[in-house]
Amino acid sequence: MPTTPFDGQKPGTSGLRKKVKVFQQPGYAENFIQSVFDVVEKGEAATLVLGGDGRFHNRTVIQQAIRMAAANGYARVLVGQGGILSTPAASHVIRKYKASGGLVLSASHNPGGPDEDFGIKYNIANGGPAPEGVTGAIHARTQEIDRWLTIEAQDVDLDTVGIVEVGDMNVQIIDPVADYADLMEDLFDFAAIRKIVASGFTMRFDAMSAVTGPYAKEILEGRLGFAEGTVVNGTPLEDFGGHHPDPNLIHAKDLYELMMGEGAPDLGAASDGDGDRNLIIGRGRFITPSDSLAMLAANIECAPAYKGRLTGIARSMPTSAAADRVAEALGVPAFETPTGWKFFGNLLDAGMATICGEESAGTGSDHVREKDGLWAVLLWLNILAVRDISVDDLAKAHWARFGRNYYARHDYEGIEKEGADALMAALMDELEALPGQEFGDLVVEEADSFSYTDPVDGSVSANQGIRILFVGGSRVVFRLSGTGTAGATLRVYLENYVPPSGDLDAETGAMLKAQIDAAEAVAGIARFTGRTAPDVIT
Repeated sequence: MPTTPFDGQKPGTSGLRKKVKVFQQPGYAENFIQSVFDVVEKGEAATLVLGGDGRFHNRTVIQQAIRMAAANGYARVLVGQGGILSTPAASHVIRKYKASGGLVLSASHNPGGPDEDFGIKYNIANGGPAPEGVTGAIHARTQEIDRWLTIEAQDVDLDTVGIVEVGDMNVQIIDPVADYADLMEDLFDFAAIRKIVASGFTMRFDAMSAVTGPYAKEILEGRLGFAEGTVVNGTPLEDFGGHHPDPNLIHAKDLYELMMGEGAPDLGAASDGDGDRNLIIGRGRFITPSDSLAMLAANIECAPAYKGRLTGIARSMPTSAAADRVAEALGVPAFETPTGWKFFGNLLDAGMATICGEESAGTGSDHVREKDGLWAVLLWLNILAVRDISVDDLAKAHWARFGRNYYARHDYEGIEKEGADALMAALMDELEALPGQEFGDLVVEEADSFSYTDPVDGSVSANQGIRILFVGGSRVVFRLSGTGTAGATLRVYLENYVPPSGDLDAETGAMLKAQIDAAEAVAGIARFTGRTAPDVIT
């Protein structure tokens, strides 16, 4: 089919994300998918994995992608039943069946529906997101593409498990849950978890009307014995029930209020649109994603599959340094990477890191090459079962040993891109002059634009965010997000380290006031954006 390029098809940190109406333009999705097929390595008799989070437009693009895969020489496509595959499940299926890669159709935690967001991401043969070299080649191809390939074929019945032929290609509709659930049972001590469930341990899992509902029902209620109804909002809906499937304290407010009230379950958890993020709340205790990474790493050997094999801990640069303190205490390396799960792939493949995490609620390990929301929840359950401890007591014991990194992220969403770019440019101009400057009681020790050199392949990723590091271990980080579909999102990350001898159970906002004031003084957020307060605090 002849075509012409569309502007703006450069993949971000997790693929191409745009409004549904953009993807509905004739040839738009086809151009991007064909550009992927034109540049990726697939070899002979290649297998492609295909699925998504069930959001609006998911089925339409899957049908077209099947026909295009047949025209582009794939021998087999594995498709999740109903077009459903969580992002971590897709990674596992790619790895288990030795596929050459997969198309994951999702805009992650972004809203869904006819007027909301859609996305396409390509994962490579290791199960992880395509690295920058591949996404760069895909983008270059989108700028010069002049045709896409398809065949004449009927739509495939996506709702019936089985095998059909499309052209010369084998299309296998697979149970989207079974392989993943089996993997989780291999990793964790399900017997220990079943024991605490039988003794009265309770939880609430909010699937947010998104992809993890079927997975959580099978594993939590089916295999672990939690009561029916433990999983709420468990049916994936094309518009996520009109809600925003982002597991934070704003969009999962009902869960937070439940967990902070009388008679709360022992554990509250949630996951996002495509199943790669997590929220952890104990009875009366919210655990930040940064702290969750550190606490999981410190206790990972409670899970049978990880006993004796913690080789390293990796975190994204904006994530708090809490995990670094665990790594130091355990005598393993700590890695600080740019934002984007693809940067963890080389470390995991090389065996240099076992657990990874991001402040944006993504945690995972070397079992797949994606962050994995339900995996994190199950590791928490495993640890609580083995240690016979509550979430709150585990957190207090952790901070008493390692100290506490008070942490928050302030998001300024949908701001004018011109103002956002001007703010970052002004910060860049100030960097050399900042060390030694005082902002209240804070003294700047170092300021830079973060650059990462991959220890495995030597590749360099520059300009990954601006760091202002203060004497004593606190810091402020500024970064423009690549996950939105309209305007710009400025993320400001705030961190204040308090040693074990300090106040470990104070209110986070109060403990970060000095950093918040310093961020405004350094960057002039109100002046450049017109905003006097963030839209979301997590």
